[in-house]
Amino acid sequence: MSNGLTVDRFHEGLQTKWLGRSIFFVHSVASTNTWASELAKLGAAEGTVAVAEIQTAGRGRLNRRWFSPEGGLWFSIILKPKLDAGKAPLLVFVSGLAVAKTLRDLYKLSVETKWPNDVLVKRRKICGILSEMKTRSKRVEYVVIGIGLNVNFSVKKALPEELWCNVTSIEDELGKKVKLEKLFQTLLESYEAVYESFMLNGFALIITEWKKFASFLGKNVEVVAGAEKVNGLACDVDDNGALILKLKDGTVRRVLVGDVSVGVNP
Repeated sequence: MSNGLTVDRFHEGLQTKWLGRSIFFVHSVASTNTWASELAKLGAAEGTVAVAEIQTAGRGRLNRRWFSPEGGLWFSIILKPKLDAGKAPLLVFVSGLAVAKTLRDLYKLSVETKWPNDVLVKRRKICGILSEMKTRSKRVEYVVIGIGLNVNFSVKKALPEELWCNVTSIEDELGKKVKLEKLFQTLLESYEAVYESFMLNGFALIITEWKKFASFLGKNVEVVAGAEKVNGLACDVDDNGALILKLKDGTVRRVLVGDVSVGVNP
């Protein structure tokens, strides 16, 4: 492998109990989420992780293209939570919190969470999260959580020019490369702890901690959902993961789906 990465190097020193005990690793794959879904269908255990150095057809929400060059951390986790299907989307907040805590604790970055599934540094996207699930009788059979983290590359050298203003990487923020294995291991350890807290104690503690990183709260935002645009003050994210907006006329609206832009006048 061009970076010398191997499954053994990802495993070495990993302190988790169950997450990442089984790791599948390839140099290149179309999408780690698609690959992990195939593994789940074949009976892969909870906590199995699929990792690739490059994704050739990585995707984000709404099937948007996700550029995944060499030097990033592109992986998907198989989870099998005992949850109603309606609660599974809350796992994007679990994931975002785990990523935010890891980047803060490892690299002292000024990390922000943005509703519902992005992690930013200095208002630029550094990580995206994609949750996909299979259900049976309104219960979750498995969930695949894809995490795409921009790490050891310069955005201006690796990504299209139209992304430069809104995207960053760890290398761009720190001015140096970091050890992917260390980042991966620390992130899995954080993820396991946050996920177990969610499953044991519920969502309230998770969203409370997630909101500590949510600098968009208290600011004017625009939410785009399909053809609809809604402007208002981002007041809160509730215990069901909905964004609470206060509109210009004083009414309050719960938003369940959409893309948020910060700093838009209502």
